[in-house]
Amino acid sequence: MTSTATRPRGARARAAIAAKTLRTDRWWLAPLITVIGLGAWVTYATVRVFMHKWYWVDEYHYLTPFYSPCVTDRCVPEASHFGQFLPGWWIIPDAAMTLPFLLLFRLTCYYYRKAYYRSFWLSPPACAVPDGHKTYSGETRFPLLGQNLHRYAFYAAAIISLINTWDAILAFHSPKGFGFGLGNIVLLVNVIMLWAYTLSCHSCRHIIGGKLKHFSKHPVRYRAWTGISWLNVRHMQLAWITLGTLALTDFYVMALAAGWFSDLRFIN
Repeated sequence: MTSTATRPRGARARAAIAAKTLRTDRWWLAPLITVIGLGAWVTYATVRVFMHKWYWVDEYHYLTPFYSPCVTDRCVPEASHFGQFLPGWWIIPDAAMTLPFLLLFRLTCYYYRKAYYRSFWLSPPACAVPDGHKTYSGETRFPLLGQNLHRYAFYAAAIISLINTWDAILAFHSPKGFGFGLGNIVLLVNVIMLWAYTLSCHSCRHIIGGKLKHFSKHPVRYRAWTGISWLNVRHMQLAWITLGTLALTDFYVMALAAGWFSDLRFIN
């Protein structure tokens, strides 16, 4: 706001209003939906991670991504690609080797920052709506200073996507030999969406096309950068889609492992 001392001659002072915003539309709806959506997903994921059961379908070698890879001594051996080197205490997730990095990747994601800053922290909740905090320091102080770790969390997320891809491939080879069912489709769709979300990351786009002065001298990287840029535009949608595919995949594997229904098989 321009002060009286520096206001241009003839300019009017800003009107003093009691309302926090003059917006009359439902600007609060988007933050509310985000709170409900993210809150529901986090609740479901937390419950599932600490259930310590119904994560492996031995008949078809289906493994939920919430438990991949299983590294505690209570895990099913077939689901433990990297051994069982952690104690089976209740407080330790069975996928303790991957979940912290996935959480860090999502928390520091540029889109998710916008989502939970606006919805949970009201900072700000919408355009032309005042911030819910009196002071603003950006991401220059702890704990938000840790958002700079996103570029490193991307590498971990890419490795975890490779692990999930390996899980989806192994699921085609059950004890009965090669097989193909609805569960395989669910696992494959989830992996494809995870790769699309991971590769659409802003850090990935910078890695592919950053520090180049002339794209014409790097045609391969330019083509890759163009593809990543196409995905990057859809980063927000992919962020939500992958939350859905992760929950759906986990629920499907859990339902099969619990015996709620049988897998629809096409081959074997």
